[in-house]
Amino acid sequence: MSPRGVVITGIGLVSALGEGNEAHWAKLTAEHPQPSFDERRFAPYPVHAVPEIDWGRQIPKRGDQRQMEAWQRLGTYTAGLALDDARIKGDEALCSTMDMVVAAAGGERDEAVDSAILAASQTRPDLGMLLNEKLTTELRPTLFLAQLSNLLAGNISIVHKVTGSSRTFMGEEGSGVSAIDTAAARIRSGQSTHMLVGSALNAEHPETLLNYELGGYLHRGPWQPLWQRRQADGGGVVAGSGAAFLVLEERGHAEKRGASIYGELGQVASANSLRDEKFADSLEGLFARVDPQSQHQLVISGASGAHAATTAERATLDRGGRPYRAFSTLTGHIKEAQFPFAVAFAALAIRHGQAYPAFDAQAEAAFNGRPQAVLATAVGFHRYEGAALISAA
Repeated sequence: MSPRGVVITGIGLVSALGEGNEAHWAKLTAEHPQPSFDERRFAPYPVHAVPEIDWGRQIPKRGDQRQMEAWQRLGTYTAGLALDDARIKGDEALCSTMDMVVAAAGGERDEAVDSAILAASQTRPDLGMLLNEKLTTELRPTLFLAQLSNLLAGNISIVHKVTGSSRTFMGEEGSGVSAIDTAAARIRSGQSTHMLVGSALNAEHPETLLNYELGGYLHRGPWQPLWQRRQADGGGVVAGSGAAFLVLEERGHAEKRGASIYGELGQVASANSLRDEKFADSLEGLFARVDPQSQHQLVISGASGAHAATTAERATLDRGGRPYRAFSTLTGHIKEAQFPFAVAFAALAIRHGQAYPAFDAQAEAAFNGRPQAVLATAVGFHRYEGAALISAA
């Protein structure tokens, strides 16, 4: 084993299932895992909402909390959980030399201003003048700064003192794949010894749901398990709020400081294939790139529920006889954070030496063995796909 192998030493999680690794493990390994969702607040679209959080446990200053939007608070809070888990938080030497890669979308629009503009547009013929008026009188100057995707990384640096290099990627699931791929590549090349990587999404916002629905992707009506939405109304995606952050380390660095290791992160592969009749074959080739020996015994699937992508992924996994678990059934689709969640759930299974029960017993086969290697996937609801193998260290 190379001393520059990439190992996972810290995990932070917040989703509809709860907060922290223990809460997620307990919910995911229950005899019959149960989702938590809200069908009324954004009807006809169900949403997986996060529980109430005491932000002060990871973001002590109320001033810091107030200036963050919900997705930034989720991400900053969860990054703190990962740093705590890795026993890095509060260590000035480790934090000051820690690099960071974040996957993030833009900020949240001002819903009240948007509503006011739409209402006024019903009676004003001069729409250009109306927009100029609202831009100069209704929007806070700081709103434009709050929209920047790299504000999450900035807040993590401020609150948790992670002050090494910082990169932010945008681009739905693809950004999460690229973030982990870049972090791992920097460690393998010797450019970094320890990295914080992850993402966050607030699905409990009209704009988030609108972005999905403009493409016809949202599931409508009563909630259903992910694999059973093909015949239901809508596009198959049920959105979820949440955040996932990982601490990745060079193996030698982790061993030297006596860190507890969840598992080893192997090659990360990605592609941007057309969603056509050859897509399932493309996915099979992608999965083979990270696991050429087909050694994985379980797949943690970040399938979104979007009909074309999810149907192709299921066909690929069934054809290969791979037992799989689609966690979006329980958490909802967390977009940029899908791949960080998939890697985190794979690492938890490796650490505990136990596979997850079926999240949808009608579609997912039983698996009772002790997983030694787990394939994590994120097949984008619209475009981009990625995979990685997490193995016992």
